[in-house]
Amino acid sequence: MHGQATEPFYAICYPILAVIGVPANLAVIIILSRGRCGLSHCVTFYLLALAVTDFLVIISGCILNRIGGIYFSNSVMFTTQGCTLSTVVIYTTRDGSVWLTVAFTIDRFVSICCHSLKIRYCTQKTASWIIGMLCVLSCAKNVPYYFVFQPLYVVDGVSWFCDIKLICYTSPAWLAYDWLDHILTPCLPFLVILLLNILTVRHILATSRIRQKLCITKNHGDLEMSNRKKSIVLLFAISLSFLLLWAAYIVHYLYGQLTGEGYTTPNDPWYSFQEITNMFQLVNSLNNVFIFAVAQKRFREEAKKLIMYPFTWLIGCFKHCKID
Repeated sequence: MHGQATEPFYAICYPILAVIGVPANLAVIIILSRGRCGLSHCVTFYLLALAVTDFLVIISGCILNRIGGIYFSNSVMFTTQGCTLSTVVIYTTRDGSVWLTVAFTIDRFVSICCHSLKIRYCTQKTASWIIGMLCVLSCAKNVPYYFVFQPLYVVDGVSWFCDIKLICYTSPAWLAYDWLDHILTPCLPFLVILLLNILTVRHILATSRIRQKLCITKNHGDLEMSNRKKSIVLLFAISLSFLLLWAAYIVHYLYGQLTGEGYTTPNDPWYSFQEITNMFQLVNSLNNVFIFAVAQKRFREEAKKLIMYPFTWLIGCFKHCKID
């Protein structure tokens, strides 16, 4: 944990992220839950779970932590108890979002590249089991954060803010946990997603060459490849945006570990770089909405219906009242 961002830039950017991110992710949850986007049940389950965790990331990481720290730093959320609980929630939702992205990438990799395993793995039952398991493991992994902090100071018997206990810097167990935490999120997911995307691209290129040679009709497109493009575009858009937005965090963490350098004040460039990496994590929980809109025609149609629904409802009520 580190100090709250108080510069005007962050005081403006975080509310913008919240204002866009909360309704946008809620809209995705509503649209996907209706099951009218032409996606398989398996894909819909993963994307719906990802939208829910992204929504929780915006609520916990952006609104409660960052905006709360800027505008409401003396609220109950920043007592030691509130700060500790919010930290556990923030890291739990973050891990859930990251590993659901990995799970979705694995599912699409199996669907595209492993036809013999596809029938057994790419099912609604398997997706439900994996989503539930990831949620439980994300919660269990971050329980130790509840015991990391002590009060920064006490006023009138009330403990305020969170200060990391000294034992966390000296105990081999806590140091090992810190390393494990950063390896599991996001270093390992980053490498897994990168590797699976490389293998998927390689498989697609090889398959495309084979299908072009075997194509019988020259005047008609390959219908199967055309149908697979939607799934491929969605996979690459989600996974590549994850890689780009988390790359800065990984660079920051590795550089800090190698040099032992950290920031001291908001005027320190290292401080600004770390705050940017935090903002990129929140943007990653927002940009999936726009990826769905760009990649899926049916999603855009359902989004238009959802946006127009209040106006349609008002017009219907007006006509009904006029008839009466």
